[in-house]
Amino acid sequence: MKGTRGPVSISTALQRIAELAENDPGLVFTSLNHNLTSELLTLAYKATRKSAAPGVDGVELKTYGENLTENLEGLLDRAKSGRYRAPPVKRVEIPKGNGKMRPIGIPTAEDKVLQRGVKMVLEPIFEADFKPCSYGFRPGRSLHGALDALRGTLRDYGGGWVLEADIQGYFDSIPHGVIREAVKRRVRDGVMIRLIGKWLNAGVMKEGHVEYPEEGTPQGGVISPLLSNIVLHEVLDAWWYDVVKPRLKGEAELIRYADDFVIVFKDEGDARRVHEVLPKRFQAYGLSLHPEKTKLIRFIHPWKGKKEENETFDFLGFTHFWGQTRKKGWAVKATVSKGRFARSLKKIEVWCKKNRHAPISKQHKSLSRKVRGVYNHMGRPGNSIVLGNFYHQVKRRWLFWLRRRSNRSKLTWERVTEWLFNRFPLPPPRIAVRYRSAANP
Repeated sequence: MKGTRGPVSISTALQRIAELAENDPGLVFTSLNHNLTSELLTLAYKATRKSAAPGVDGVELKTYGENLTENLEGLLDRAKSGRYRAPPVKRVEIPKGNGKMRPIGIPTAEDKVLQRGVKMVLEPIFEADFKPCSYGFRPGRSLHGALDALRGTLRDYGGGWVLEADIQGYFDSIPHGVIREAVKRRVRDGVMIRLIGKWLNAGVMKEGHVEYPEEGTPQGGVISPLLSNIVLHEVLDAWWYDVVKPRLKGEAELIRYADDFVIVFKDEGDARRVHEVLPKRFQAYGLSLHPEKTKLIRFIHPWKGKKEENETFDFLGFTHFWGQTRKKGWAVKATVSKGRFARSLKKIEVWCKKNRHAPISKQHKSLSRKVRGVYNHMGRPGNSIVLGNFYHQVKRRWLFWLRRRSNRSKLTWERVTEWLFNRFPLPPPRIAVRYRSAANP
């Protein structure tokens, strides 16, 4: 009954959905929108980052929350009656660090809340289907879980052949029809399907003009990661487990994080056959693999062959290679890739330049948060020197842009450095992640 369910009953309802989905893989859900309540949208609002940039209407989430109950009741009524009109997302571009820009879409505050509410209802259904190879944007899973799984597989296989793949412009090129059909395999609730269709067709506003692409799901949308995972589950994951893997001669494992994935093979023949058929699989869904970035890597244990014939490969910002241990043995190691290091440092420098006139205490708080975020990503065993280098480079860039605030300063570089980092020290480098088993991602 509307307006009577609290957090406990909402959790129970979502758990019930998850149980039904897991117990019956062929079940199609035709009635779900009764789970979309004002109480659930309240939870969605609370889970949405309040400092996020506003969308095309300029309304911040804090402002939207000033009259939250009334706003959510109106939003719910429009969503279920079909009168909700999904506003276009605001397209902004952020630097990637390699001279290029990454486009992202920013929904309005109200749209973020509704998307999160729909995601909360749909996620338990598709989580029951998703395969263990998938690590990106899933509850209880992470980038480091994917890296641990890759390291464990290479260790257990004693190396092998690695198929490194790159999907060209995945988020911007998924055909809308493919998204709708993938969702409908499990969900045919009219309200949910209609809302997803409206978000796909909402358009993108850039420099005052609205474009209506027929492909893609905007990066930045709350529901976009779930939709992209649903599509890649069908295109890649389920196909791998149900069709490909049973036909292989040797062992092989797929590890995927969002649209980044690698496949590790014990048998070279298996690797070459999959390498040949994989582009055709993606083409059948209107997607394409980059012909130069999708390649087969020889990654044999140095004791089994000539180590100089091995290649390195990059995955999730780390370069993977065979390296010697202190006891003169061999182990799979991973160091932060040069590209990832440069991009992370460039983002920091751009931020320092843009915010150099803000109060130093405010800069320090934000910059410390950003540096910790980088440590949480880069801080894997074997990367202490890289982290130390990053720490010192960030200090130099912050100091450089602070000194550019005024040309009248007579303080020497040494005096400014001593004052700044004694009063506003940045977080020191730290290894934030320890190796975990692939069984516990």
